[in-house]
Amino acid sequence: MLDAASWAGRLGGDKFLAQTYHRSYAHFPGVADAAGLFSWDDLNRIIATQRLEPPRLRLSVDGEMVPLHRYAIPTTNRRAVTWSRIQPSEFHAQLRDGASLVLDAVEKIHPAVGAAAEGLERFLGTSVQANVYASWTEREGFGRHWDDHDVVVVQLHGSKRWRLWGVTREAPTFRDVESPEEPEGDPLADFVLAPGDVLYLPRGWWHSVTADQGSESLHLTFGMVPHTGADLMLWVVDQLRASLALRRDIPRFGSLAEQSDFIDSVRREVADMMADPRLVERWAESIDTTDMGHVIPSLPYVDGLPAQGEITVKLTAPRGRLTANREQGTVTFSAAGTAWDFAESAAPALGTLLTNQPTTLGEMADSAGLDVKEVAELVSVLIDGHAVAVVGTAL
Repeated sequence: MLDAASWAGRLGGDKFLAQTYHRSYAHFPGVADAAGLFSWDDLNRIIATQRLEPPRLRLSVDGEMVPLHRYAIPTTNRRAVTWSRIQPSEFHAQLRDGASLVLDAVEKIHPAVGAAAEGLERFLGTSVQANVYASWTEREGFGRHWDDHDVVVVQLHGSKRWRLWGVTREAPTFRDVESPEEPEGDPLADFVLAPGDVLYLPRGWWHSVTADQGSESLHLTFGMVPHTGADLMLWVVDQLRASLALRRDIPRFGSLAEQSDFIDSVRREVADMMADPRLVERWAESIDTTDMGHVIPSLPYVDGLPAQGEITVKLTAPRGRLTANREQGTVTFSAAGTAWDFAESAAPALGTLLTNQPTTLGEMADSAGLDVKEVAELVSVLIDGHAVAVVGTAL
């Protein structure tokens, strides 16, 4: 299973974070269990059972999206709901002629991929989306391009040739003032990913990908949401909304002296906050504890959990925090945008949730020496706050 610890082990742990992450590509041969993560059968089943419209499911060739009508037909049911139904023969023909298949956000509809995405979120501290890519020919689906986010690629079946060029604009973003120029010269790296291989590629790196090894190829790409200095400044501004200097109206029609005084007061507030050496730590704690994660319902328990030890629950927010308040004899559990204070005796039970692994109410009770009823009441509060969900019922 690709949980946070497993990802850390495969990518190199602290060494990866300190020396590679956001800096350079890295190829990790044979480190992933490709067979158990996602298969052709999984892809066929999803296409057959889900109503997937472009761009969620799409075909691309030479950097252009294949028009939907070339491989699907509109279908309407008796309640006048219309969707596009894949026509297998036309679908196969497009793929046979060089189109690449893309399925976005597969973590939402495939539990194993979802768990792997959550594990990577915990390891890297950012939101992750997983896309599936399938190709059959040496024709490129997307041409040479760069992405505005870092990616971790897991080759699942067959092989894929990757050619990499460096960045031509450092740290390009989705909303940028200019676009990176096309790279010149030969690629910096040219290699083939085999099943089980993992590739890390920072944003801005130009790359060209093709299935030119004589067999069909299937791979997963985990895309990580970047956090930039601009994002930090947006967070700083949000924190400063408590300041009178930032709440005051801009003296647009005031004198030059009044406008200057206004700017000076705003500058002082921002400068004081930016002088905090722990500002990045504060920001990280904030985004960790406000990330809503993957909210899911806890049916059939709509009125709190019964005291049944076999009920299995899981933290749905990727990165919660547990803080001890020793003077008050309490602990604060923060996740999904809410903070709760509990008795200090609940800390071991809450700590089991922070592993992001499924755990039963009975296991939580045993870890803290509490009654199952007490744990059920505690977890019910977290369920109401959208931080925890039932993943295994007792029915």
